[in-house]
Amino acid sequence: MTVFDLTHPIAQNMPVYPGTEPPTITTECSIDEVGFLEKKITMYSHTGTHVDAPAHLLKKHNTLDMLKIDHFYGSAFLLRHDDSTVKSIGVNLLQPYQDKIQAVDFLLLHTGWSQYWGFKQYFAEYPVLSLEAAHWLGRFGLKGFGLDTISADPVDSQDYPVHKALLQNNIIIIENLANLQDLPCNRFDFSCFPLSMADAEGSPVRAVAFIQ
Repeated sequence: MTVFDLTHPIAQNMPVYPGTEPPTITTECSIDEVGFLEKKITMYSHTGTHVDAPAHLLKKHNTLDMLKIDHFYGSAFLLRHDDSTVKSIGVNLLQPYQDKIQAVDFLLLHTGWSQYWGFKQYFAEYPVLSLEAAHWLGRFGLKGFGLDTISADPVDSQDYPVHKALLQNNIIIIENLANLQDLPCNRFDFSCFPLSMADAEGSPVRAVAFIQ
C-alpha cells in the first residue's frame, strides 16, 4: 500500500480565505529555558486543508462531533477536470461518471488549481460546481466532496449556495486539497479526520489517499 499526503502544511503567512487572518505560531517554551519545546498556534478552524460540517452554514445541523467517525473515511473516486477554461462544472460533466460516483463514499475533484497555492490567482476564477450539479450529487449518499480550491463557491459569494446544497445532504466539504496530480489512479481509500473538538463547524484535517 502507498500512502499519499493530500494536505497543505500549516504555516505562518500561508494562504487563507480572504478576510481571515493567517495562523500565528510562536515558541512559548524552549529546551534551553524550561527543558522542553512547545509552540502556541492560533488559527481559524477553516485554515489550510480543512473540512466543513453542515453546521458551518446551516443552523441546527450537524457539527463534526455529531458525525460518526467513519464519516471521515471511505472509498473515493477522483474526477480529473483538466479544462481550466470551463469554470462551471455542470451535471453534463459529472454524468458520464455516475456509476463510479454511486459506488464510492467520496468524490474528489482535481482542477489543477493547487498549482497556484501561494499566488494571488489561487483566489480568482477557480472552477466550481454548478448549483444543479451540487443538488445532483445529493442523490448518491456521499459522505464528502473534496476539491483543490479555496472554496466550493466563488470567493465573492455572499450566500454560498453550492456549500448549502451539499451540506444539507450531510455531505461534508474538504477544501484546499493538495497533490491530487500525484495520484496514479482514480479509485482509492481516503481519509480526512478532523480534530476532535466539541461543537466544531470545521477543522483542519490531514487528508490522505491509500492506494493498494
